[in-house]
Amino acid sequence: MRCANIARSSMQAGISLMENKQKKRAAFFDRDGTLNVDKGYLYRKEDFAWLEDAVDAIRACNEAGVLVIVVTNQSGVARGYYKEADIRALHDWMNDDLANYGAHIDGFYYCPHLPDGTVEKYAVICDCRKPKPGLIKEACRDFPIDRSRSFLIGDSPRDLECAERAGVKSYRYEGGSLLAMVRHALSEG
Repeated sequence: MRCANIARSSMQAGISLMENKQKKRAAFFDRDGTLNVDKGYLYRKEDFAWLEDAVDAIRACNEAGVLVIVVTNQSGVARGYYKEADIRALHDWMNDDLANYGAHIDGFYYCPHLPDGTVEKYAVICDCRKPKPGLIKEACRDFPIDRSRSFLIGDSPRDLECAERAGVKSYRYEGGSLLAMVRHALSEG
C-alpha cells in the first residue's frame, strides 16, 4: 500500500525536477520533535511551534541546493483524531510560514496508517509507516534523489532504522542546535 503524500516541486528555488533528471542530494526530516515541538497528534497551526533554529536549518539546506523532504508518521488519522485534509492544511501552512523567512520544504510525505487504528480505512499494515522505508522510497520515485549523498535527521530510533533500510545516512536529533547538525551533515556530503 502506498502512503499518502504531498510532493511539490520548489517554485521558490526554480527547480524543475521533472525536467532535470540529474540526481540531487536530499535532507529528509522527521517532523514532530525534530522540526517542531512535539505536542502529540499535532494537526492545527494554532498548536504548532518551530524548534529554535529549525527554520534556519531548512534555509541552510535550501541555500546549499539540497532538497528538503519531510517524512512523518501521522497515526492520529487512523486513531480518528483528525483527517488527512488537516495534515495537508498544516503542511501548506508550514510552507507559507517558511516563505516569510526565505525557506521552503520541497515535499511532505506522511503515513496515516496504524494496524490497530480505530478508522477501518487506515487500520492496515503498510510499507510507509516508519521504521519501514516507504516514505523515503516514494520521495525517491517523485524526485531525482541520490540516496548515497542524502541524509535523514530524526528524533527516534524508528527514524534511524527507516533511513538505514532506505540506504540513507542518518543523524539522531536529541535537542540542541538543529542548524549545527544540518551544517555537519552538509559538510560530510
